[in-house]
Amino acid sequence: MRVLREFDPWRGRLCTCPRKFSLNPYTGCAHSCLYCYISAYIREAFRPRPKRDFLRRLDADLNEIRPRSLICMSTSSDPYTPPEDELGITRRAIRLILERDMLLLVMTKSDLVVRDLDILSDRCAVSITITTMDDRLAIMMEPRAPAPVSRIRALEKAKDLGIPTILRLDPIIPGVNDDPRSIKEVLDAAESAGVKHVVSSTYKVRPDNMRRMSVLPVRWELYDLGENISGYRYLPKPIRMRILETVREEVLKRGMTFAVCREGLPLNSSGVHCDGSHLIPGDGVGRDGEIGL
Repeated sequence: MRVLREFDPWRGRLCTCPRKFSLNPYTGCAHSCLYCYISAYIREAFRPRPKRDFLRRLDADLNEIRPRSLICMSTSSDPYTPPEDELGITRRAIRLILERDMLLLVMTKSDLVVRDLDILSDRCAVSITITTMDDRLAIMMEPRAPAPVSRIRALEKAKDLGIPTILRLDPIIPGVNDDPRSIKEVLDAAESAGVKHVVSSTYKVRPDNMRRMSVLPVRWELYDLGENISGYRYLPKPIRMRILETVREEVLKRGMTFAVCREGLPLNSSGVHCDGSHLIPGDGVGRDGEIGL
């Protein structure tokens, strides 16, 4: 495969995603989020550049997989990183994917996805990350990402067009955005926007993102009590459970389904894929152990 990859970046026991392909039109992301992990494995991580000959290589890869395979765009560099507004590579990729009768989960932190709602079909879902509704905190954590309210409006516009939507409340960082009031504000906004499913997880520490995160009041002492898993420093399991149980309770109260990401905790709603891809109409991914090769 050239640009499509089977999704399993950590090869870890805590990943509960369904079998799927990941696709990243860009290398690097200009949103420059402090907590981002891509700087651990991408050089010049916050200088996005389109992949060489990307659309031709994608077209060739699509010929090699079965129709109705699930493609997740993107699992690393945001498909709507700022240069996409001018380049339109993600938009052309969406057209190619849907012309081949694939299932598509779009994951982003940008309201630029609204531009492409006209071509997203009944074989798609849109997942948007929102970590706080506090504009000042959002600018500190996610310097070049659109404002939280713009992302909420994008979710609402997708819902109005009948496109299933997912909120990623991720990461939750102790001492920064773990206050129950902050969590409720995000979930209230998501509920009003018609979100059906919420994915959440706690902040995992890597040396590169820890250096950037030092400007925030993170409760680092809690991580001293945690454990290393797949190269990341996790909070102690009881603390992660307490934080995510709080989120889960608020999510279920609002009639949405819930899942955690790479946590190894028994908190997922029954009958769902953790990433929200179960919302894509006709989704049969993961039921027979195949991904479409």
